[in-house]
Amino acid sequence: MDETTKWLLKLQYCPGISWKDQYLLFKQDPDLEKISCMTKAEYAQITGRSAQQADLILQKLHSLSFNHLYSSLMKSSSTFIPIYDKKYPKQLKRLPQPPWGLFAMGDVNLLKTENMLAVVGARNGDQYGKEALQSIIPFLIEKKISIVSGLARGIDAFSHELALQAGGKAIAVIAGGFGHFYPRENIQLAQRISKEGLILSEYAPEKRPEKWQFPARNRIVSGLSKGVLVVQAAKKSGSLITAAFALEQGIDVFAVPGPITHPLSEGVHSLIADGAKIVHCADDILMEFQQE
Repeated sequence: MDETTKWLLKLQYCPGISWKDQYLLFKQDPDLEKISCMTKAEYAQITGRSAQQADLILQKLHSLSFNHLYSSLMKSSSTFIPIYDKKYPKQLKRLPQPPWGLFAMGDVNLLKTENMLAVVGARNGDQYGKEALQSIIPFLIEKKISIVSGLARGIDAFSHELALQAGGKAIAVIAGGFGHFYPRENIQLAQRISKEGLILSEYAPEKRPEKWQFPARNRIVSGLSKGVLVVQAAKKSGSLITAAFALEQGIDVFAVPGPITHPLSEGVHSLIADGAKIVHCADDILMEFQQE
C-alpha cells in the first residue's frame, strides 16, 4: 500500500476528521505528503479548524498505527478502496460528496457490475411488500441485475434475501462500520452477503452507526445503481431520501403501487405522481434497463 493510501486509511479511523477536512487536505496536498509533519497551525489554516481542534486531531492521527489498522482489516477479511483506485466505482465519483474510500467485505469485483438496481422501502414492510418483491426480483436476477440495498429491516432485508435465494448478487451499503452491523437481527444476513455478495461502508469498522449516517448512506445506494425501486414507503419515509438522491443523480425511479388505504402507499404514490415509473412486474424495469 502506497504512502498516500496509508495516510488516507488513518484519516478514516481518526475521530473528529470530517469529509470537508479531507477535501481541504487533498486540495492543498493531493498526495498527502505533508501530513506526516504538519503542524497544528498548518492544519488549522488549511481546514479552518481552531488551533485546539487541530492539535487534538493531529495527536489522535499520529497515535494510530497503520500496521495495526491494516492487520485488523485483513483479519476481518475486509479491504480499503481509496477514491483514486481503479476498483473504486466511477459512478460514485460523480456524487457531490463521494466517499474518500470504501471499506469492502466480500467480492469487490461486483463493483464492476454495470446493471445494479437499488431496492428501498419501509422498515415495517409487510407481506404485500414481500410478495411484490418475490414477483419481481427473481426475474431481475435472471437478467444478471445485482440488487443494492441498505441492510435495514423490512424491504431492504427482503430484497437482499430474495436476491441470494434466486442465486443472484446482493450488495449492502451500511451506516457505521463492519464491527457494528445494525439492526442486530440482520447480522446473519450480513454474514451471508459478505460470503456471497458484497458489503460496503464509507466508515471505519469500529465506528458505531449514528442517525445522520443513514441518509448519507442512501446517496451511495442510489449512486451505485442504474435505477431505484421503491416498495412500500410512508409519507416521510427515508426511502424518499434515496429517491431524491436518484433524481438529483439523473437515475430512474421506479415505484410499486400499493392499496390506497395503506399508510405505506402514501410515499410511493407521491413518487408516482411526481413521475416515477409504475412497476407491476420485472419487465417494467427491464425495459428501462434495455435488457432483452
